[in-house]
Amino acid sequence: MTGTSVFSNMVAEARRQRRVVVHATIDWIVVRNRLSMLGSRNKRLVGEGLQELSLRLGFRAVDGFAERVIFREFYPRGLTALDNLDEDTLGTRPNMSHLAARQEVETLLKSLKLPIDERGMRRAAARQEWFAAQAQPLELPDIIAF
Repeated sequence: MTGTSVFSNMVAEARRQRRVVVHATIDWIVVRNRLSMLGSRNKRLVGEGLQELSLRLGFRAVDGFAERVIFREFYPRGLTALDNLDEDTLGTRPNMSHLAARQEVETLLKSLKLPIDERGMRRAAARQEWFAAQAQPLELPDIIAF
């Protein structure tokens, strides 16, 4: 690694400014797409490079989607891999490509750790409460114990 790019510097500055203004952080996520385009050695090297960069720049690296024809077939029909993939919706019986595409989307959603379930909502609320408390000055009893 020789340095950081203009884009990474811009994101780092935006994250810093947000932290100063609203006392919150931006969860920077880098999604690695088109995974099937790389050979296994190159895929490993890219993954290691992203891991090293993520530690240096403070982002989370997650795997995205392979280059699948099925994603291009969904789009003109107004479908996603998460829609009901049955014969009525698709016009044909679902196959392994449909299932693999759905699995990739579900894996990406899990990797993002969005607060979309009960546990995630509690975690998001606790994080918001913690950030709000950081903006409050300490009370005297919090500093001096009797």
